[in-house]
Amino acid sequence: MTFFKRRHFLKALTVGSVAAALPKAGTAMEMVGHDLPDDGAFSLLTPPYLQHLATDGVTVCWMTDKPAFSHVEYWPADAPQDVKVQHTVKDGLVLANNRINKIRLSGLKPGQSYAYRVVSKEIVEFKAYSKTFGPTVTSETFSFRTVDPDSKTAALLVMNDVHDRPHSFAVLEGLYGSKDYQEVLLNGDTFDYQTGEQQLIDHLIKPCTALFASNKPFMLMRGNHETRGDFAYALGQYFENIDDRAYFAFTRGPVFFVALDTGEDKADDAEAYHGMAKFDEFREKQAAWLKTVLESAEAKKARYRVVLMHIPPYHSGDWHGTMHCRKVFGPVLANGHVDLVISGHTHRYGVHEAQEDHPYPIMIGGGPKEGQRTIVKVEANQEGLEAQLILETKETVGRVLLKPRQLRG
Repeated sequence: MTFFKRRHFLKALTVGSVAAALPKAGTAMEMVGHDLPDDGAFSLLTPPYLQHLATDGVTVCWMTDKPAFSHVEYWPADAPQDVKVQHTVKDGLVLANNRINKIRLSGLKPGQSYAYRVVSKEIVEFKAYSKTFGPTVTSETFSFRTVDPDSKTAALLVMNDVHDRPHSFAVLEGLYGSKDYQEVLLNGDTFDYQTGEQQLIDHLIKPCTALFASNKPFMLMRGNHETRGDFAYALGQYFENIDDRAYFAFTRGPVFFVALDTGEDKADDAEAYHGMAKFDEFREKQAAWLKTVLESAEAKKARYRVVLMHIPPYHSGDWHGTMHCRKVFGPVLANGHVDLVISGHTHRYGVHEAQEDHPYPIMIGGGPKEGQRTIVKVEANQEGLEAQLILETKETVGRVLLKPRQLRG
């Protein structure tokens, strides 16, 4: 096995008190970012970025620098005359006077290409019986393709442990070798800890939209570092995973993927958490869910089962997070006909072959430091699945080849 020693660089930090209640994304009483400087011109703070892709829909997200009335215009790529407009509507109210947008496009056709753009009109004054509007800003036109449930192939790009190094995204995305991946999964520790909206914009959204995220979605999984900092409570306002949860499952082609949230790496009663951690209970709840989804008809139909989890249940020391993941997830994974686990966390890249403790290989990505950065390139068809662990030098430093299981439990 090839590996690098982990770089221990947990940062000391002092966090402010957490707001008692942060508003949901897109509410008229939005607080996040309310102190943004007023420099005059109304603008989009980010290009649109895609979340929660499905057979019949996708969520389009973006931010404006001031409260606005926003919508998405979209149409089939081969029928530009069929433009539709979508707002977010809740209990009869069309959402407005907000800055953070998450607009769901639904009722789409499976495996279909669509074009879209986002439109935001500044709201200068919002009163009960009168509204004053400012300028309207429209994004460039982008495109996406809905999931094809009949597809026989899958292509996923997995990154981990970027740790607030936005320049790494271009390096890592380039390792895939083409633009043929369908989606990007960020397998934890994209950040060191959560500091605010500008961090999300500068260290994730802008670098990813410059590369892919306006046309291909990313899925943001929490690592142990995303749970830290006062802004950790606000992440859900900006991102949306399947079922709007931190853990989820999805099928792409012949592969059934499960994404777990492994939580913090220390015990819940660790002094650093000040009584604000309940991750043991959270992992136990996930383990019960994991057993159910691995026994589902969707999982049994798939030719391969791949689990993504930031903290690996083995080969990652004996800290509490690892040991509790092993305790609650280990038996379920061992009995669930899992073919591969993909993790990060340790900053030691390598492949650990199947053994008695874990009857499936565990592929662990590298760390954030130059020379340690890796991606996992997952490609599958009816005949086989290949997962490549690719170092930033473009050297393949680990590979797992799987044949489809003919019988599922």
